[in-house]
Amino acid sequence: MTFEAILQELKQKKFRPIYFLCGEEPYFIDAISDYIENHVLAEEERDFNQTILYGQDTDTANILANAKRFPMMSEKQVVIIKEAQNVKDLISKDEERAAFLLNYIQNPQPTTVLVFCYKNKTIDKRTALAKAIDKHAVLFVSEKVKDYKLAEWITAYIGEKGYRITPKASILVSEFLGADLSKIANEFDKLFINVPPGQVIDEALIEKYIGVSKEYNIFELNNALGKRDALKVYKIVDYFARNQKNYPLVMTIGTLYSYFTKLLLIHTLDDKSDKNVASVIGIHPFIAKDYIASARIFPYGKLRHIITFLREADMMSKGIGYPALSEKEILNELMYKILN
Repeated sequence: MTFEAILQELKQKKFRPIYFLCGEEPYFIDAISDYIENHVLAEEERDFNQTILYGQDTDTANILANAKRFPMMSEKQVVIIKEAQNVKDLISKDEERAAFLLNYIQNPQPTTVLVFCYKNKTIDKRTALAKAIDKHAVLFVSEKVKDYKLAEWITAYIGEKGYRITPKASILVSEFLGADLSKIANEFDKLFINVPPGQVIDEALIEKYIGVSKEYNIFELNNALGKRDALKVYKIVDYFARNQKNYPLVMTIGTLYSYFTKLLLIHTLDDKSDKNVASVIGIHPFIAKDYIASARIFPYGKLRHIITFLREADMMSKGIGYPALSEKEILNELMYKILN
């Protein structure tokens, strides 16, 4: 089942006996688990009917003992195993132990909602356990949001909260915070405290409440380089040098590498329409025109040299085979090579 489908069912008060939530993206696992924790039982029912276990402190026998109990003065009981990947015998090679869990999954207690939060891992879908979970329970695999989908995810998240966001503002946040969905959600939740519902979130609000400068950020650096605007490039680089905590050199080089690799890829496309470019190189359609224009400014041969310059700068930043330079010196030299 998808994240959206699971939440829709939960909001309709349709609760399954077992949820096995696994995968690399903890945000979706936490969101489902938190909803179950806060909405299946009324507050006055939770003291006797809601059990939270932690993987490192429990085992399969204890989990099943809790799951098989009957609720007290309630239709349901909830048992949540957080950090379930740390339950040592959950995925057991001992056939007898594995059989107990398998038997429960095939014949779950109908009055129990049992939730496994199995983070940063997935289970082998070829195993009997995985097949049983898939057949008799809800198996959800939480996958990382691709970098080029982050701005789209931010827009959807903002919309669910009753706000709108400009395309540029969503791109700014995705570039600044990266693919940490929990961090992104937390930053916006703080912003919502100060901004009334229905308001359009623009770059000014992002700068004020999240701390991303609307003038000096990696998005604007890419844009300035794409136009060969040397004055703006060096202003942004100077700002980065004075704010190394928020703009570490390694992150800047990595983002620039991604940017110029995309420009290089545009040169290989026969169809250079906005829609096709956005789809193929994985960018927000809002900025496709800028990428296409920048690809015209930087010929294929120059872009290949720029990729080499970026690799050299990465080596310099790690002190491998080059004289020791400060981050600002490395970045200034890199900008000079790109622009000239």
